[in-house]
Amino acid sequence: MSYKEKNVTVSLVTFTVILGIYLKQISQMLRSGGLNDDVFSLWATVVVMGIIATIILTIFAHIGFAIFEVIRTGDDDPKIDDSEDERDKLIDLRGTQATYFVSSIGSLLAMLTFAMGQSPYVMFSLLVLSGLVAQVFGDIFRLVLYRRGF
Repeated sequence: MSYKEKNVTVSLVTFTVILGIYLKQISQMLRSGGLNDDVFSLWATVVVMGIIATIILTIFAHIGFAIFEVIRTGDDDPKIDDSEDERDKLIDLRGTQATYFVSSIGSLLAMLTFAMGQSPYVMFSLLVLSGLVAQVFGDIFRLVLYRRGF
């Protein structure tokens, strides 16, 4: 697994967990009477968790993979190829394009719910949801492209 694939895998796991937590919290709010002002703290938590978890888990993943490489090769100074070539850039661009596409569709649906008379809480919750789903979809698309050898 290349350096970039490891980064994408960590991002995928992180945002999948955050998406699960978000969906669980939103479903609990909907069961207990609908979306209210508590949704603001949930949005802030999602954003902060996304930033902090991505940074921390990426660092721990690189440390773990470096330890694994030292154990596997027996070399005290393993060579980590973190270079980026045109293929990596193209895969990243295509993944970003897929992420933007899914996020745009989600934003359109969120705006439509607001135009149809739903509360702003619903619209903004759908915007956050579409951002999380878009990130997960983009990471899956990037991994597929890396595995396919694009």
